[in-house]
Parts: sequence; structure tokens; C-alpha cells
Amino acid sequence: MRTSRCDLLRWQFDLTWSLFDYHLERLRPDDFLWEPAPLCWTVRRDATGAWVPDWAETEPDPIPVPTIGWVSWHIGWWWSVTIDHAQGRAPRDRTEVTWPGDGTSAVGWLRGLRTTWLTVLEGLTDADLDTPAPFPWPQDSEHTVAHMIAWVNSELMKNASEIGQLRMVRAASSK
Repeated sequence: MRTSRCDLLRWQFDLTWSLFDYHLERLRPDDFLWEPAPLCWTVRRDATGAWVPDWAETEPDPIPVPTIGWVSWHIGWWWSVTIDHAQGRAPRDRTEVTWPGDGTSAVGWLRGLRTTWLTVLEGLTDADLDTPAPFPWPQDSEHTVAHMIAWVNSELMKNASEIGQLRMVRAASSK
């Protein structure tokens, strides 16, 4: 049996999502802003009431431990921008992607991004996978759309494991 590259990447995404969804289903509202360490990045309300992430243009040393809220914003940011690129839209700036404000809304936002991403994946052919990737590499990169999809799968897996670990540490520390 021969599997197309599109089918393989979709299978990988579905596997990654199922592992992520395992943690999403178990998150509690107060998990999102729980700060696991004194040096921490989270999402906070600005003067207008919008939720914005802690951010530094140069990664600090040591790197702050993120909250689940921050990681969920981070997923929403990179995935929104990737979808913008994949659908031929002008990509949003990082500051234009705001966290929805609570755990339930954040989970709904991420599930909505999944639905949009599935639409992107369903429209691709194996030939499309060989075209230059619009993101996250420079325009003159030799990376392809197949690389971009594999990157999304890898980035989502990494962020899913971060959220899962934070969720489990919080649950264990509250006992």
C-alpha cells in the first residue's frame, strides 16, 4: 500500500492533535494563568483590556517559564500567521494576535484554528507540497510547503507537550 505525502502529513497532524486534545479536554479555567515559577511569562490585560503576552525581542537568559495561557497564545499566534501565509493573505503582526481572555475561549480559538488548518490541508495535492514555503522561512529558502506542514506538526507537538507538562505539574502540586 502506498501512502501519499499529503495523507502522511495529515495523519501526523491528526496524531499530534489527538495528543494535544487529550490535554485541552482536561484543562481547568484556573490552569491557564497559574504561574509555575517566579520567572514566568504569561498573558496580561493592557490599558485597553486586551490580553497581551509577555514578550522580549531577544530571548532572555534564563528563559522564563511560560504559563498555559502564554503557550496557548503562542500557538494561536504562529498558527494564525501560518494560515495567513498558506491562504495567501498578508500575515498579521504578532501584536495583532491577542489571547481570547479565558481558558474556555482559548480552547475554542485553538479548535477553530485546527478546523481552518484542516481546510488548508484538504486543498493540497502532493504537487503543492513541492512549492516554495511561504512561511516560516525567508523567501529565498529551499524549504517547501511540505516542510511548512511538518514544521506545524512539530511546533504543535512541542507546545502540546509544554501544556501537558504544565497541567500535570499543577495538578500534582495542588495535592
